[in-house]
Amino acid sequence: MIEIPSDLNPDLVPLAFLLGTWEGAGVSDFPGAEKCNFGQSVTFSHDGRDFIEYRSHSWVLDKDGNKVRPLESESGYWRIDKDRKVEVVMVRDQGIVEIWYGELADQKPQIDLATDAVARTAASDAYSGGKRLYGYVKSDLMWVGEKATPEVPLRPYMSAHLKKVVTPEEVAEMARNLPDMPDDGIAFFR
Repeated sequence: MIEIPSDLNPDLVPLAFLLGTWEGAGVSDFPGAEKCNFGQSVTFSHDGRDFIEYRSHSWVLDKDGNKVRPLESESGYWRIDKDRKVEVVMVRDQGIVEIWYGELADQKPQIDLATDAVARTAASDAYSGGKRLYGYVKSDLMWVGEKATPEVPLRPYMSAHLKKVVTPEEVAEMARNLPDMPDDGIAFFR
């Protein structure tokens, strides 16, 4: 279920499905880089202004699903206009800054993005652009990313399936909103 916080800037309501912390796993595979399974934690948050703050951390997983080492970190800001056009400014730990543009699909929580501008430091790996698709599917957040370098044309390189993390405070709030149960608690299951 998608909840819309009462203090969310009205311009951001179409992006409300992103809000929260999401965790899960995915696959990374790109020529010249290690192919691996990874874990990921992503947080989309807001403070009442006209943007959503984004933070993502991922790590390499071993064959048993244990954390091995950090993989990537990125952070940024997401905005949407009245025509459902989305813009994202993102900074990656590899020394890359990107501006992404795209749009929210009509009648479904899905966002297609493509890089418009890329700046990178001398120490960063070669990178010339990318595309991403985010979708809210059966209460989960899924995404796939494509990447291009001067040597490798645009191709998929990462994808993940993430589930929303429910905080203890959210569990307590859900419990407060449950209808009263019979005193013995057993009648509820009959």
